[in-house]
Amino acid sequence: MNVAFPTLVKQLNVSLGTIQWLTTGYLLLTTIVMSTTAYVLKKFDPLKIFIFATFCCFIGSLICLMAPNFSILMGGRLLQAVSTGLSTPLMFSLIFDEVPTSKIGIYTGLAGIVISLAPALGPTYGGVINGIWSWREIFVGVLPLIVLLFIIGVFSIHGTARGTKGISFDYGSVIGLAIIFSIILFTFDQAGKYGWMSKQFLLWIVASLITFLLFIWYNRKSDRQLIDFSILKIPVLRLRLFGYFSLQFINIGLSFVLPIFAQTVLKLDSAQAGLMLLPGSLLGAAVGPIAGYMYDKVGATRPLFISGILLLCGSLLFWLFSENLSFIGIILIYILVRIGFSMGFAVYLSDGSMQVKGSNKSDQNSLFSMMQQYAGSLGTNVLSVIISAVALTSGTKNGILNTITGTKIDFIVLTALSLLVLISVIYVAIRYEERNN
Repeated sequence: MNVAFPTLVKQLNVSLGTIQWLTTGYLLLTTIVMSTTAYVLKKFDPLKIFIFATFCCFIGSLICLMAPNFSILMGGRLLQAVSTGLSTPLMFSLIFDEVPTSKIGIYTGLAGIVISLAPALGPTYGGVINGIWSWREIFVGVLPLIVLLFIIGVFSIHGTARGTKGISFDYGSVIGLAIIFSIILFTFDQAGKYGWMSKQFLLWIVASLITFLLFIWYNRKSDRQLIDFSILKIPVLRLRLFGYFSLQFINIGLSFVLPIFAQTVLKLDSAQAGLMLLPGSLLGAAVGPIAGYMYDKVGATRPLFISGILLLCGSLLFWLFSENLSFIGIILIYILVRIGFSMGFAVYLSDGSMQVKGSNKSDQNSLFSMMQQYAGSLGTNVLSVIISAVALTSGTKNGILNTITGTKIDFIVLTALSLLVLISVIYVAIRYEERNN
């Protein structure tokens, strides 16, 4: 949907800040649903979860297809979010339960293609369809695919629930996480509306901190369990989660920023803006299983180091050439970023799963899936707010100049994040070497 945002702004008569909630809100609800999957995967059989997820996706797509206004369109997107929130952790759960440990890397690499290629190919598909027909036809093409996948899933998904004996569902934690994730996004929204130093933004920061501290207090006192957050006491798992989160922040953030830049500054149409990301998406997808194979053979350090270097170089090039980016330039740099992303994405998840045992694997799967989705939501939100804030404070109504300045700041943020990811990889490698020595 990202690549169709300029069209939707005009047709639905709403602002870009409102339209971006079609992605931000979708990813936010996906995140909240994923927070429940550590319990849901133990409570219900895999096939039942899959059938329910497919039903939500089909009905949600129908609603989006026929939506007369933004609110109805948003409702359809939220149903699709429920589907994604259930099906993604289910996929990884089946892998961790059925695949031998010696092949975890390559299978999560293949699954990583699904996670990373879909949001990258989405702008290509959406841009072409929106350019040839309209944004509604995006959902026409999705419906038969959902039916096909339903048939395949019914015949191929097996297994039974592990049981939830002795475990109570923690409704309070779900509500708490929903409030925390939402309030952080709304906090950044205030910066886009009123500026970074505005009273509104600062008050929402305080509210976010208070809410976060209350959630920590509740989680320590509660006897119920949504996710066993004690696994975060494992240092390596924390750093792998940070890397996993950061890669998706960069991935989804760029899939939002680059089409907006291409259509606003380079004056490309939606089809061209979508196709611009295709080469990097395809090459990056091919690298996923290779990275998984490397992990199975030599461990996490080598593929993650390569990933960090490529991401840092790609983000840095986007920053340095932000004022002179061309169609070809974006394609070439994006290829670099996508290869770096795919070298690390599934490896972070695979190595994270190796840090825990037994029932905690469901908690780790749910936590990583939840934060991966929230990373996309936060990435879209933060990077769009930066562009909006520039337009608010620049004193000029020149949309092209504001977009160039805003995206340059976005690239600086992504460069800093890439550097931190690389530092985390080096830190873990050094600690491992010290332990081995």
